[in-house]
Amino acid sequence: MRNLTRSPADASTKRIPLWLKVTYTAFMAVLIPVYWINYGPTNFLYFCDVALLITLYAVWAESPQAASIAAVGILVPQAFWCLDFGAQLVRLMTGVEHSGMTAYMFDESKPLFLRGLSLFHGWLPFLLIFLVARLGYEARALKQWTSIAWSLCLFAFFALPPAGAKLADPNTPVNVNYVFGLNDTQAQQWMPEGVYLVVWMLALFALAFLPTHLVLKKLTNQRNAR
Repeated sequence: MRNLTRSPADASTKRIPLWLKVTYTAFMAVLIPVYWINYGPTNFLYFCDVALLITLYAVWAESPQAASIAAVGILVPQAFWCLDFGAQLVRLMTGVEHSGMTAYMFDESKPLFLRGLSLFHGWLPFLLIFLVARLGYEARALKQWTSIAWSLCLFAFFALPPAGAKLADPNTPVNVNYVFGLNDTQAQQWMPEGVYLVVWMLALFALAFLPTHLVLKKLTNQRNAR
């Protein structure tokens, strides 16, 4: 891919602080082995985890393209993660049983430290907004992330455990990227699985990736016009 790194002329105005690079790398140095040991390698096929890895490259290479790809991919999905997490907190206070995409955050069979690492869903979007603001936005990111995301969805649907699967290791991810519905314990019942997959992939593009692309592109154009 072209333009993955900054041009030298931008170095004085678009540099990512060293402390941020080191802090993010230290976090990833903890998260990757902990997730690998507890969840297994397929956990890194979630959109959010792929975005984490792309962001690691973006902060060190100071790559506008890499930062743009990650931002297009997860700004909207992470917003919904945060909303669902808030709903789970309300359920906790009212004594209602946890369900939904962030129910695992309240699963006491998982170590608190392991669940705490997942709080990156709350701060990663702000980091990506900062990176795009500092480095700029690459419009090609929409096509590139969509290709990545749709490939991940197809692989998860055909090769990974579905929602509600009973596995020997209960920590092994099921329903990766929610290709069987938004509840990991039970597949959606609204429509045939294959139809849902197509609708889900199109919905991700139309309701998450494309709007994010348009907003970031507009904001970047406005900033450059000043």
